[in-house]
Amino acid sequence: MKDRTEYRITKYTAQIAAWIAPLLFALLLTGCGGLFTGEEQEEEGYTRAQAMIIVATERNRYEAVYTDEIWNVVLEDGTSFEQYLLSQIRNFLTDLRTINLLAEKQGISLTSAELSRIQSLARKYYLGLSREDISYMGITEDDVLTMYREYYLADKTVRELAGGVDLEVSDSEAKVITVRVIQISSREAAEAVYRRVSQEGSDFSSIARETSEGETVERQLGRGEGPKALEDAAFSLAPGEISGLVEGDGWFYIVQCVSDYDEEATALRKELISEERKNQVFRQILSRFEAENPTVFAGDYWGEIRFLPGEQSETSDFFSLYREEFGE
Repeated sequence: MKDRTEYRITKYTAQIAAWIAPLLFALLLTGCGGLFTGEEQEEEGYTRAQAMIIVATERNRYEAVYTDEIWNVVLEDGTSFEQYLLSQIRNFLTDLRTINLLAEKQGISLTSAELSRIQSLARKYYLGLSREDISYMGITEDDVLTMYREYYLADKTVRELAGGVDLEVSDSEAKVITVRVIQISSREAAEAVYRRVSQEGSDFSSIARETSEGETVERQLGRGEGPKALEDAAFSLAPGEISGLVEGDGWFYIVQCVSDYDEEATALRKELISEERKNQVFRQILSRFEAENPTVFAGDYWGEIRFLPGEQSETSDFFSLYREEFGE
């Protein structure tokens, strides 16, 4: 069932984009100069120890929810979930390094007060680690400081360069409604059901649960999330109204409007649409900038990282401590 939480950005890859994309979107719209030097150079990436801070955070976060069985999951393309997650972390670190390079080129740096807070945060995180955590990551407090400093500078760059950029999405564009949908593969069967729900006093919800071949009956719906014929019918209804028989994508639908405007879900979908737009621009800029400023990680350590059973590291609060200190 599609509920309110589906309009939140929860997937790991989307989370990465949400952290990074606003900066690059702002750069495109504000026309900041000097982003592309025309001179290719290799930028050094993070060390294995520094990368392991993010690796451990995400490994333990997933394992706490899904147990270590998650590492036995194989995706449709044959990639293990372990390999997939490590590739996403590497992409995130590459993007983070690139944004810090952009910050340097734009003359954005940390104040002494900001650095002091970051140092305190790094110490808090490090002192909270167990011996097993430190051994698993192979880190020093300086490694933690580096990663928090890079993350904060990227955050600051977003605030400074994205300030004033209008990313407003209209209510009509983001509008989310709540509907009940009967979905049937046979026209004859659909027509019979339609006659039933059209009778005075009929219980649409009960009939839908009895006859629909769809996975859910009641759902939230936004534009672009279903067959166009279904959407057009659903968005034309007032609360309580029932559509005619609608055909689309090889199915027959009967729709009842429950609510023609869900305020909370619409607000959440606005955020999602805005992020999707930023992400499109983000990739256009990043691909060009990275081509001219490639990041090279020290050593070929990514192939050596494995999530083995019995490892005692449990740290997962690198980002949560950051949010506690500096906010979202």
